[in-house]
Amino acid sequence: MVNLPNGLMIGPGSQPEEQDGVLSYMPMPSSMSVFSVSSLPEPEEAEARDAGKAALHEVLCVLENFENGKGAATIDITHLDGANRAFIDQVLGEGEVSVVAGATHQAQESVLAGVWRVQIANQEGRLVSDLIEVGSFPRAILDITFAGARDGVSIPKTFGASVFNAPALLPEINEHIEKVEQAASPHVINLSLLPHTVEDLELLGRQFGKGDVAILSRGYGNCRVTSTSTKNVWWVQYYNSQDTLILNSIEITPLPEVVRAAREDLTDSAMRLREILEVYA
Repeated sequence: MVNLPNGLMIGPGSQPEEQDGVLSYMPMPSSMSVFSVSSLPEPEEAEARDAGKAALHEVLCVLENFENGKGAATIDITHLDGANRAFIDQVLGEGEVSVVAGATHQAQESVLAGVWRVQIANQEGRLVSDLIEVGSFPRAILDITFAGARDGVSIPKTFGASVFNAPALLPEINEHIEKVEQAASPHVINLSLLPHTVEDLELLGRQFGKGDVAILSRGYGNCRVTSTSTKNVWWVQYYNSQDTLILNSIEITPLPEVVRAAREDLTDSAMRLREILEVYA
C-alpha cells in the first residue's frame, strides 16, 4: 500500500472484469514499472470486430485533427460489447500514466501517448461510462479534481515550536494560487532543497487538505502526483527504482506538466495508430 503525503492511501485493486461488472480501484504500484507495447491481435482475430475498429478510426481522426489544432475529444464506447472493447484495449495497451479519482473515476494512458481509457462508475461502484479520451490529459478527470476545493490555505495565528518553514510558505502559496490563471508556468516549491521538519510537512498537509486524485507516472522510477483540497495545489514526488524519495515538491498549477502528453506525443501517436489500423484494413 502507498501512503501519499496528504494522507491518501492507495492499495491493490483491479480493472472491471466485464461490461456489467463492478468498477474497483486501479492498481497503483509503488515499485518501478516500465510500460511495454501490447501484443496486437492477429488480422483474422479482428475480422468480427467492426465496431471496435470503427471506434479506433474515430480515435485516429481525432488525433489527426489534434495535429491541426482542433483540440481534444471523447469517444464513448460504453455501448460496445465486451469482445469489441477487449479488442480496443488490446490494441491500445497500457502506457505509463495511471489515474484514480475518488471512488468513481479512473483512467489509464495507452501506449499511444495522449490516448486515454477512462471509466466512470456510479456511487454503487457500477460502471456507467467507458470512454476513450484524446488529449494531453483526460478532461473527465480534470473536471472533478478541484470541484468544491477551497480557494486558498488558511494561515494559523500560532505555530508549534518545531514548525520552521511552513509559516513563510503559506502566504507564498496563497499568492501564487491567485495568479494561476495568468501564470505562464507552474510555481514549484522544492521541499527537498529547503530545510524542513516533519511538523512542517504535517502542517502543510493539514492546511492543504486531502484531495481525491492520485496519478502515477511510471518510467525509470516513479512520479506520484496527488491533488489536495486546495484549488490548483498538488504534491509531486519522484522516487528512484529502489522506491526511495529523491524529490518532494509542491506545484501550484491546474495540472503538473509531468502527467501531460505533449503535442508532439500526439503527433507520434497518430502515426503509430495509422500504421496499426492499416493491418486491419
